[in-house]
Amino acid sequence: MNYDELPGVKLEFAVPVMNAAGSLGFAPDPRSELSLANFGAFVTNPISARARRVASPPRLLSFPGGVLFHTGHPNPGVSGAVKQYAAAWARATVPVIVHLLPGKPEELRKAVLRYEELENVMAIELGIGADSSTNLVMDLFQAAMGERPLIAQLPLPRALDLAESAIEAGASAISLGPPRGALADPDGKMVSGRLFGPAIFPQALEVVRHCSGAGYAVIGAGGVEREFQIEAMLAAGALAVQMDIALWKGNSSNL
Repeated sequence: MNYDELPGVKLEFAVPVMNAAGSLGFAPDPRSELSLANFGAFVTNPISARARRVASPPRLLSFPGGVLFHTGHPNPGVSGAVKQYAAAWARATVPVIVHLLPGKPEELRKAVLRYEELENVMAIELGIGADSSTNLVMDLFQAAMGERPLIAQLPLPRALDLAESAIEAGASAISLGPPRGALADPDGKMVSGRLFGPAIFPQALEVVRHCSGAGYAVIGAGGVEREFQIEAMLAAGALAVQMDIALWKGNSSNL
């Protein structure tokens, strides 16, 4: 399978590095010490059809090699995000990729049409749930097809299983979402959430290698903290690379 022969609008990045959804907020912060000069795009925090509150309580638990993060994806919803951040997206010094949490296909269709009208939005990334079926993936991407490229953020453990369905339904590329896991908190209560950190990198690199070998345009992510890891993913065939926890920890100076 050849990438140039795949359906969907093609993606191109002037610089093949960007943040991952959830790592830098909903819009670039001009007060931040982090420069986007080394980024090819800015990816927003996840946005759902309706506003969501933060999980009560939010959790951040450490384990050897990474962290488990549980927040509930707080966000102002599709309409609220447009009101609050559209102007900032238009002013951004790099193109913006809006990350949507798809609900019902009809709601997703309305959201995509609304975001396609916004200035400087280059693509839509859909965060696909870990329990999604191939039929649901195809329904979502068929509903979201439009003028902007679509990126399927697939959970790392299922990326190879779902990639073909997403691409056939019109995704221009896939990106790798964090795997899920569970840890006991200090009180012994079990907490489920998304896993981040360097322990994930070897698995993520292997998935990039296999996806690229199958002809899929893949944006690598998972445990990327250093320049040599970015280079390794690009050498394995990644179209671009997303960083997450390294940006939270202030490791972007390593780029």
